[in-house]
Amino acid sequence: MTRLVLAAIFVFFFIAGLRAQTKPDALAEYRAGNYNSAVNICRSEIEDGNGQNVDSYVVLCWSLAKLGRFNEANSFAAAALALSPYDVRLLEIMGEIAYNQGRNNEALKYFQEYIYLAPEGQRIDVVYYYVGEIYIRQGRFRHADIALSTALHYVPGNAVWQARLAYARENSGELREAAVAYEKALTLDPQLTDARRGLDRVYAALAPRR
Repeated sequence: MTRLVLAAIFVFFFIAGLRAQTKPDALAEYRAGNYNSAVNICRSEIEDGNGQNVDSYVVLCWSLAKLGRFNEANSFAAAALALSPYDVRLLEIMGEIAYNQGRNNEALKYFQEYIYLAPEGQRIDVVYYYVGEIYIRQGRFRHADIALSTALHYVPGNAVWQARLAYARENSGELREAAVAYEKALTLDPQLTDARRGLDRVYAALAPRR
């Protein structure tokens, strides 16, 4: 092999390496909060790959959801699900989109599929939180208690979720348990206004019983 051929091979791999290093990373942009940039990168990847790259669809839908562009996110997620119907990342984002659009029963269906397919999945805590919120919307407060308690099993330090658990218990008539949950939320975040107001309501309701 001549020196000229070796030099050509070296240049080829050197340029290929530079391209790999400079290729935009949609997931890195998403994690950095640059959602519009992530959207543009993912759309370009989908177009270049003839729409077969499910990972690009996933990051695209996450980014569109963060931007509040739920109709677009729903269209792309539905297209991706046709390619990969058991991808739990897509099921979760479809549930999140439906939740934000007020389609509670549909959201619940997607979240339940996620729980069935990935009971210890990466987003299982968030899924149970959304399920709890849906049950609150539906007035099914004891169901909400179970779902939110499960979410807190995975993330026990989330003050907002703790306050929502307290709210579910308050509305199911479990006032003493609600007080305990509100107090825990305030321990986690003393500035949480919803928890302070909820605790005041519960104390007022419990006062005649003391």
